[in-house]
Amino acid sequence: MSLGLYLHIPYCFSKCRYCDFYSHPGERGVPDAYVDALLRELARFAPDAPLRPDTVYFGGGTPSLLSPAQVGRLIRAACPVSGAEVTLEANPETVTEESLWGFREAGVNRISFGVQSARDTQLRTLGRPHTARQARAAFAAARRAGFENISGDIMLALPHYTQAEFDETLELIEEGGATHISAYLLKIEPDSAFGRTPPEGLPTGDEAADFYLYAVEQLEHHGYRQYEISNFAKPGYEGRHNLIYWDCGDYLGLGPAAHSCMGGKRFYYPADTAAFLQDNAAPVMDGGCGAEDYLILQLRLRKGLSLPQYKALYGKEFSPVQLAFIRNCVKNGYAAFDGTTLALTPAGLIVQNSILAELL
Repeated sequence: MSLGLYLHIPYCFSKCRYCDFYSHPGERGVPDAYVDALLRELARFAPDAPLRPDTVYFGGGTPSLLSPAQVGRLIRAACPVSGAEVTLEANPETVTEESLWGFREAGVNRISFGVQSARDTQLRTLGRPHTARQARAAFAAARRAGFENISGDIMLALPHYTQAEFDETLELIEEGGATHISAYLLKIEPDSAFGRTPPEGLPTGDEAADFYLYAVEQLEHHGYRQYEISNFAKPGYEGRHNLIYWDCGDYLGLGPAAHSCMGGKRFYYPADTAAFLQDNAAPVMDGGCGAEDYLILQLRLRKGLSLPQYKALYGKEFSPVQLAFIRNCVKNGYAAFDGTTLALTPAGLIVQNSILAELL
């Protein structure tokens, strides 16, 4: 069984207008005291021997505000297995060729750039602190630093969005050498700046769905195979860390607001950095991970849900009513079903929540 380690870095230059992740804006680096606190928790979960995760993921916030030396301390303490995937999320304006070389030397072998759009006007609307030129420079610097596994994020259905904007963004990321692309629909979160003051020119739900289907088609055409609702990869470059989540594997999340699931038990740290630094934020138990979670997560994946595996793991089978609903989904182009595997099509992934509501 694979083990994933997630390290939350809650520091960033500024809060993007769509973001509701737990983070501290206005920072220009990560305090050593925070790295020390992560190391403390790592030792707490693995007191007698190194953790030896199969994947390590630095998420945020803006993990590229860490110094290469800090990243190196954390990777050495975790002691990932040989061949582990070690990912660092990075904002284009925060990296230099020197820092990228340093991250590579520290043990990072996968870099993920938050690009979102190739249009500077749109980036300003989103509250992103980088420019398209900086994004291009970051990709080029990453390649020169020796990164072969590079991911880029695209945000879809933005204010006043067009297919041409998607095409320009895909071109920037593809020419940058990306082997993996995450393409997300903009979601207006209530606790974000956009949630408090929604931007003008947002596409309708039907228009957003059309942008999504266009993105899937174009990404596939450019050699990025869809393997999950929002994730596309060149063959062999699927994100191994996130696949642990979607396959209901074990993962340990360290840091304020970080979530974990170990041995079927879920827990999380309170969203309180001060308490985390002071060793005053014990993880909170959050129930178990069972058949319902497995069904939901497997149907995010294009490979779909294996019914024999579902039965073997949880003793669950679909009822005649559920099977009739599935056949109706197939008839309407929302799913493929061969009697043993149920997989949603891109059209089905758009309405996944409605399909899950019926199946659950």
